[in-house]
Amino acid sequence: MFDLLEQLCNLPGVSGNEDAVRAFVRAYAKPFAAEMREDSIGNLFVKKKGKKEREDTLMVCAHMDEVGMIIKGITEDGYLKFATVGGVDRRILLGKRVCVGKKGITGVIGSRAVHLIGAKEREAVPKTDELYIDIGVKKRLQAERYVSLGDVAWFEPNFRKFGDGLICSKAIDDRVGCAVMLKLLSEEIEYDTWFVFTVQEEVGLRGATTAAYTVDPDRALILEGTTAADLPSANGARRVCEVNRGVVIGLMDGATIYDPKLFATLRTLAEGNGIPWQTKEMVAGGTDAGAVQRSRVGVRCANLAAPVRYLHGPASVTSVSAIEAMLTLARMYVNLEGESA
Repeated sequence: MFDLLEQLCNLPGVSGNEDAVRAFVRAYAKPFAAEMREDSIGNLFVKKKGKKEREDTLMVCAHMDEVGMIIKGITEDGYLKFATVGGVDRRILLGKRVCVGKKGITGVIGSRAVHLIGAKEREAVPKTDELYIDIGVKKRLQAERYVSLGDVAWFEPNFRKFGDGLICSKAIDDRVGCAVMLKLLSEEIEYDTWFVFTVQEEVGLRGATTAAYTVDPDRALILEGTTAADLPSANGARRVCEVNRGVVIGLMDGATIYDPKLFATLRTLAEGNGIPWQTKEMVAGGTDAGAVQRSRVGVRCANLAAPVRYLHGPASVTSVSAIEAMLTLARMYVNLEGESA
């Protein structure tokens, strides 16, 4: 499971440029798929045959894309100007190593030297327009050999296990959901299920909008990574959820009120089988469910997520135990039928 997650996290997949992730998922899922297809914006649909046909239609989904940057200009002395893609916290950008363009060349995010700014400016977070990517060239023409306008940049791959049962990497959101789905695809399941790997979640749930319309499910289970703020600076509900307290079962977030009966089903499964679980204690964030729920005549949605510190950063952190709990609970839910779900 964790070799699989490492491979997924280390792939580039900035929103709108999920090709490498999709190719990996396609190759991994092909031996287990009864049907596989891709739509015009890049969603990948995989149907897994179970021992029986399902009374209703269940769609399990996770998004392939990650946050990053898009190159919007090249200066005469070869520096790259960029805009962020998705919700990137500007505070974490300065000094970070990134990979840029089709060749994935190394770059470093920089800004004006500290000795050139005043004391007041030193206390402020630089605006994106004040930042640049340094790829180690001297002239615009040199930079254009490696990078074109519209190319994307992503945080340097850095997957590792560390500390007491933790994992650190870029793109845990939402390669963890993709890894859980691929693991389920490789197993025997009770009922026919659609597994959908969506695109462009980080820029507005765009892939989920078309994917839900295509599958037209009765129910959907969205697998995600979600914000954990279990840090010294946060108390009570401001911690949202905690990395070492188990899988997060979604109750409500900024985009969705999850189906109460599906929430109760997941909670009962977790408590009846000794699976550690929690829910978010602050209404924040959102998932593909925000689009799926509104599709056609409406879709009943449930959500499982891995709690992730430093979400959307180059070194996000989650726990092995939370991922294991997420996989176990998702497996149990997928193998339920009809009214029992």
